[in-house]
Amino acid sequence: MAFINLNSEIPGPKSREVLARREKAVTRAVARSTQVVIDRAEGALVHDVDGNTLIDMAGGIGMLAGGHCPPAVVEAMREQAGKLIHPCFLVGTYEPYVDLAEMLNECTPGDFDKKSILVNSGSEAVENAVKIARCHTGRQGIIVFEGAYHGRTLLTLSMTSKYGLFKKGFGPFAPEIYRLPIPNLYRRPESMAEEEYIQWSIAQLENALIAQVDPSAVAAIVIEPVQGEAGFLPVPAPFLAKIREICDEHGIVMVADEVQCGMGRTGRLWAIEHYDIVPDLLISGKSLGSGMPIASVTGRAEIMDAPHPGGAGGTYSGAPLACVAAIESLKLINSPDFLAEVRRKAAIIRSRMESWKEQFPIVGDVRGLGAMLLVEFVRDRQTRHPAPEETLEIIKDAVSKGLLLIRAGLYSNCIRLLPPLVITDEQLDEALTIIENSIALVQDRQEHARAACVNG
Repeated sequence: MAFINLNSEIPGPKSREVLARREKAVTRAVARSTQVVIDRAEGALVHDVDGNTLIDMAGGIGMLAGGHCPPAVVEAMREQAGKLIHPCFLVGTYEPYVDLAEMLNECTPGDFDKKSILVNSGSEAVENAVKIARCHTGRQGIIVFEGAYHGRTLLTLSMTSKYGLFKKGFGPFAPEIYRLPIPNLYRRPESMAEEEYIQWSIAQLENALIAQVDPSAVAAIVIEPVQGEAGFLPVPAPFLAKIREICDEHGIVMVADEVQCGMGRTGRLWAIEHYDIVPDLLISGKSLGSGMPIASVTGRAEIMDAPHPGGAGGTYSGAPLACVAAIESLKLINSPDFLAEVRRKAAIIRSRMESWKEQFPIVGDVRGLGAMLLVEFVRDRQTRHPAPEETLEIIKDAVSKGLLLIRAGLYSNCIRLLPPLVITDEQLDEALTIIENSIALVQDRQEHARAACVNG
């Protein structure tokens, strides 16, 4: 059964009208990855204003692990909206905030007393984690890593990598941010085996604590267990273990940023669970609210309580509607059956993507953790020269055939798959077939262009 149904081209006439209005009304600074204008959605299916039905393989950039409009989330929000929309948690206490905090304290790693704070976005959560770590340690330095994405506020943008896309023109940036290299196994020196490269990377980390900043000046090391924007790079286990060791030795707060890689995406509720490492603070967002604006910081109670009363919070933080959405999202995603299904689907996706690597020379690498998977495109497998233009061609072709799809990677040469984890096997097969055909089309164009160049 075909789930994609195209009544018009993408974008259709009604979509073009809305896009023209957007062009006039909305700043160009807010980019768009596709020309799809969405009217409604459910599960993994999206319907645009022209009556076209598409399969969502972008999932709101990882925001929709539980799918579009999960029935339990919709019903909880409908019921909550009739009772209490938002009085501000700074003014009066309400149970949904407390209920969600208790759930997060219970389900995050670590056998110790925990507390949580709820905020509006991943950026705000990262910023609060840094503030809390600085209060707890009395230090200012923050260590982050190349390729990291932590947000777009001034502090988190200072922590974020990929200068050209996210940071150009927005400086000066916040001080006391130290950016260190992180192991990228695909782009390691050819002369190094994986284990040798990881050990070399650990040595570079240790050297940076002499050459760049002394550990006694570092409040926190903030790391994504699986880097998102950098291209779905799972951090090698020995590297994460060394970070935990350094933090323990020097009283540094270890912060796991799981805004994109958490909430079931990797087949476990939290990506850090794959490593048997417990961070001091864990940041969650995106799929926590199934599309509602909510994020959190959860961690050791003594660290979370370091700021003075009134030192954290915000007018809209932890709104009841967002809290009940998150409560139902957690119930859905943190169930053994749901996570088992994610792992099963992850195996299907990875197997299919690995076959692309065998078929298409343009596919340089397939990687990720669990169902957080990505394919990287290169013009030459030997040199691993990035192919960003070809990647964009593949996406445009796939979108025209009925997919929502987005790029990633430091070189914008990767396609990341972040479908709603409730996607059916049939929908998944249809979507992967379209991507495969689009890769084949662009691969064929590339080969013809090379042949023409040789003959011309």
